[in-house]
Amino acid sequence: MHCVRKVTDDLYWVGANEHRLHLFENIHPIPRGVSYNSYLLLDEKTVLFDTVDWAGCRQFLENIEYVLDGRPLDYLLINHLEPDHAGSIDEILIRHPETSIISNEKAFMLMHQFGFHIDGEGRDIEVKEGDTFSFGAHNVTFVSAPMVHWPEAMVTLDLTNGVLFSADAFGTFGAIDGHLFADEVPFQEEWLDDARRYLTNIVGKYGPHIQRLLGIAASVLDKIKIVCPLHGPVWRADENLLWFIDKYDKWSKYEPEEKGVLIVYASMYGNTEAAVMALASKLSQRGHNNYKVYDVSSTHVSYLISETFKYSHIVLASVTYNLGVYPPMLDYLHDMKALNLQKRTVAVIENGSWAPKSGDLIEAFLNNEMKEMTVLSGRVTINSSVNESAERELEELADTLVESLGEE
Repeated sequence: MHCVRKVTDDLYWVGANEHRLHLFENIHPIPRGVSYNSYLLLDEKTVLFDTVDWAGCRQFLENIEYVLDGRPLDYLLINHLEPDHAGSIDEILIRHPETSIISNEKAFMLMHQFGFHIDGEGRDIEVKEGDTFSFGAHNVTFVSAPMVHWPEAMVTLDLTNGVLFSADAFGTFGAIDGHLFADEVPFQEEWLDDARRYLTNIVGKYGPHIQRLLGIAASVLDKIKIVCPLHGPVWRADENLLWFIDKYDKWSKYEPEEKGVLIVYASMYGNTEAAVMALASKLSQRGHNNYKVYDVSSTHVSYLISETFKYSHIVLASVTYNLGVYPPMLDYLHDMKALNLQKRTVAVIENGSWAPKSGDLIEAFLNNEMKEMTVLSGRVTINSSVNESAERELEELADTLVESLGEE
């Protein structure tokens, strides 16, 4: 049974939705699933833009045959070679031996590495940035997008109708389940967190590369009418697209999305947790309610990373463990570093029954391993549980955080 949607009069979404996979890239939880987007253009020549993951191949093939309705498939254009988008290349070529493949040099190299059966006389058409190609009424041009988020990635702009095939840029977790356009869903309320989690965890390390692509897009923004990503809903050119581009701009420049406090704690027996809850209460009493509290041991790090990109201030509260930082907290710090997070203001709370060391170690990591991290004075030190002295330190920390938030 086919399941397709029209993007324009002659362009169709022919992708698939995934609900059985629990971990994207076998790392990131996707409780709302994910979509694998592919698009089929019916011009004088027919063109398939990217494929789907092997898991969605059956639906994908049914969709293609329905839209082609007996026509040959002239071209397969590959913007991104990651297997969740390229996994069905061989299945397409088996059914359509007449198809020529359009992509770039690095993508063809990766196709050979993955063992796709692409060899054929005249089948491979190699393009580079700035090249143009005609399918009849539609003329496209290619822009390289290296490390967004693989080195071979490119985007394709249809100069005829302004459709940008944006590869992994402007994508998001979440299956679209019959919806196609971002304006068909409550994106800001129900999709933004997944979009941020997708971008920051998958591509967050490559902020400068995203900035390059955004700069190119800005130079042709008046020509872009529709953005077709490889995951998530399609964007029509309106104020919502500009709003989403602004989010990408902030995330890729590592600028906080909001003034607020992210409190992440590591607690073994509940005493550090009690201190954190007391701090949160004190923030609320001071009229500051834009904060979130997470237990590092029970929250997947992809959610923590997303929230860390969102908020301007972070409180890291950790017990000392084997004279070091509690392991899940240390893992979180390493993920922040790996994804190039920077430009945040951080407060530290440490706990230790006989040798509190986590505070020194966390501050040293922030100062020596990360970029542009401001550590607030007034570290709170807890010896086993909160006493009157630690209570006063928490009051002072709450004042410091509110003052810092007000100054920015």
